[in-house]
Amino acid sequence: MGTVVDAANKEGAKSALSEKKPKVVFVLGGPGSGKGTQCANIVEHFGYTHLSAGDLLRAEIKSGSENGTMIQNMISEGTIVPSEVTIKLLEKAIMEIDNDKFLIDGFPRNEENRAAFELVTGIVPEFVLFFDCSEEEMERRLLGRNQGRVDDNIETIRKRFKIDAGKPVEEVFEAVKAVFAPVEDKAAA
Repeated sequence: MGTVVDAANKEGAKSALSEKKPKVVFVLGGPGSGKGTQCANIVEHFGYTHLSAGDLLRAEIKSGSENGTMIQNMISEGTIVPSEVTIKLLEKAIMEIDNDKFLIDGFPRNEENRAAFELVTGIVPEFVLFFDCSEEEMERRLLGRNQGRVDDNIETIRKRFKIDAGKPVEEVFEAVKAVFAPVEDKAAA
């Protein structure tokens, strides 16, 4: 089975999005960093359409499709959904909405996601807006938002935090060890 990137590389493969030529801004930050709140403000003041990758994935779960079941399992584990699945959902949403300015919230999650999005859609984002927020504040917000989401639990939340790699090597590794410690403790039990 080929990937979405393989399909894009085949001769003649061209996304309908490249013909629509939408302006796209990627909105990133940890869970609970305020992406959704600030996107609502941007929509109101600048006329963008807000597309939450997480909301699109949750809608697919509710559809009961095979993809939805796979997505459910991955979100529950705090792992990243394959690029091709998320890109397909984003493409569909962008094509169905009568606007040419989109905020894509929560995607890409890594470099492979970004490269695949650009290759498949032919769209390079205008820029990336990243909301930085402390782990403590994100945790407080997430546990207090009570949205009933399967990924709003302390174990899943902690799997998604980033590590500040702008510190000396030893300090960065101390942060890395702190992430691995709970996993190792479970394995030893």
